[in-house]
Amino acid sequence: MATKYWTGAHTTHRLRYHLVILPKYRQRVLKGKIATRIKELFFQACQVNKWWIDEINIQPDHVHMLIQTKPRESISLVVQILKGGSSKVIRAEFPELEEYLWGDSFWADGYFAETVGVVNESVIKNYIKNQKDESI
Repeated sequence: MATKYWTGAHTTHRLRYHLVILPKYRQRVLKGKIATRIKELFFQACQVNKWWIDEINIQPDHVHMLIQTKPRESISLVVQILKGGSSKVIRAEFPELEEYLWGDSFWADGYFAETVGVVNESVIKNYIKNQKDESI
């Protein structure tokens, strides 16, 4: 599903991002049941919003994922939905985290995001540069 182009009413797109998010204070709490639940919550959010996680790797102190989204949603909104929804559930289901993560949030502020494509930037630049209008 994620390797193909998606279409909308007037669009064809393949918007993929490498995301990295961290738990608050970069605590090493993403293990065992917590890591499993985080993964479930991210996949649920993607199902509801019709996004696609192509790859996910949960380390004790951060999460990497390759996600495909739609053009109507900014990456900041995608991250807000993923972090906000999972934070609330994780805090409620694992109250012992309060010892390490005081306050209301589970995730650290901010995130890393980078677009991912099939070809690299130099190939695209060369393609654009070498376009010719034969009617001129």
